[in-house]
Amino acid sequence: MRMVWAIARKDLWLFFSDRRGVVVAFVTPIAIAAFFGFLFSGGGSSERAKIPLRVVDLDGSAVSLKILDGLSGEEALAVTPQESADEAEELVRRGKTAVAVVIPEGFGDAAAHAFFGVGARPSVRFLYDPSRSAELAMVRGILTRYVMEAVSSETFTARTGRKVVDDALAGLENESSMEEADRDALRNMLEGVRGWQDRVMDGGSEQASGTSGGPGSGLTIPFDVADEAVTAREGVKYNGYAHSFGGMGVQFVLFTAIELGVGILEERRRRLWMRLRAAPVSRTVTLMGKWLGGTLIALMTMGITFAAGILFFNVRVEGSWAAFLLLILASSLLASSFGLLLAALGKTPNATRGLAIFVVLLLTMLGGGWVPAFLFPAWMQKLTLAIPTRWAVDGFDLVTWRGAGLAQAALPVAMVLAFTALFAAVALLAFRWEED
Repeated sequence: MRMVWAIARKDLWLFFSDRRGVVVAFVTPIAIAAFFGFLFSGGGSSERAKIPLRVVDLDGSAVSLKILDGLSGEEALAVTPQESADEAEELVRRGKTAVAVVIPEGFGDAAAHAFFGVGARPSVRFLYDPSRSAELAMVRGILTRYVMEAVSSETFTARTGRKVVDDALAGLENESSMEEADRDALRNMLEGVRGWQDRVMDGGSEQASGTSGGPGSGLTIPFDVADEAVTAREGVKYNGYAHSFGGMGVQFVLFTAIELGVGILEERRRRLWMRLRAAPVSRTVTLMGKWLGGTLIALMTMGITFAAGILFFNVRVEGSWAAFLLLILASSLLASSFGLLLAALGKTPNATRGLAIFVVLLLTMLGGGWVPAFLFPAWMQKLTLAIPTRWAVDGFDLVTWRGAGLAQAALPVAMVLAFTALFAAVALLAFRWEED
């Protein structure tokens, strides 16, 4: 162990002798993690960004005007009326708006008839930016609500609704495909609706006229929504910095591993490893010394990165501190083993560095270090369970804002250590003391 420590101490001295490299190794992950955390924590503000929406009303009916009023009052939308569908399409194409809705001419009348199954359903055009398809789904859901409210209100209370019901009753008499019992039931319902309309138009009760928000005001959503963010415990808020510091910590300890692997390749190119073979130091001891030095540097990188997150960005370990520290240790061991693997499989220092940087960026991206893995397609979420960074990043999420205990974090820790053992074993078997 004395020889192992001597080799590790030499690598630590070389690491700290490059002051600029030390600053980059410690400051860069903090800066990038702060940037990503800023983005995913709402930009430091509790106000949510609104979805930009353009609405082209080619109908101008009471129904379409009610729909526009309802959309304009939505907190999640920033609605701007637009005169022309072509102009709205061009704004979407240039990325100036996420979605544009085109309400066609005659929509109000056609929708009212379709409400009772009379005539074809009118089509509403959705022009959307394909890079923001999630916002399209949200706009469609909100629009459905206001269309139902506006159409049902006009159908049940307005004079246009009386005409729709009369047309439906007239069409019912000519409907030969419907059974007599079903036709009678539908006729009774429509006649009841017509009686309600007569009551409203003759100056019925306050509730019937819709002034108190009763049934005369149209159909409404029959429930309220109570949003509750589920975190470690009551009172704990989600902190996007916790995820970003975990992801960037993992990425940059792998970057330090690149320097370990490239350094070994450089030493082998200069035939320093051949000299070590002449010394009374075994191959295993030499590699263990390098592995220990790389692990200590990775530990310092991880420790300083998370310390900055805790001190300056309110990152908190809401779960098990033991599991948190084990994850830091396991990630550091993984990075050091990855460095040895690069040294074992790499050819020249320059070629290895370029390829290794690409691999690390890919591992971090697929592991959810840049953006949370739940944003990936379903097949990719399953596929990324086969890479170590996914387990490390998910593990840090568990023990920080999710508040997981040691038992819950045991699987991510075990998986990271399993990949560590795999990388180390391959490195030991494939390591070459001389250049080919």
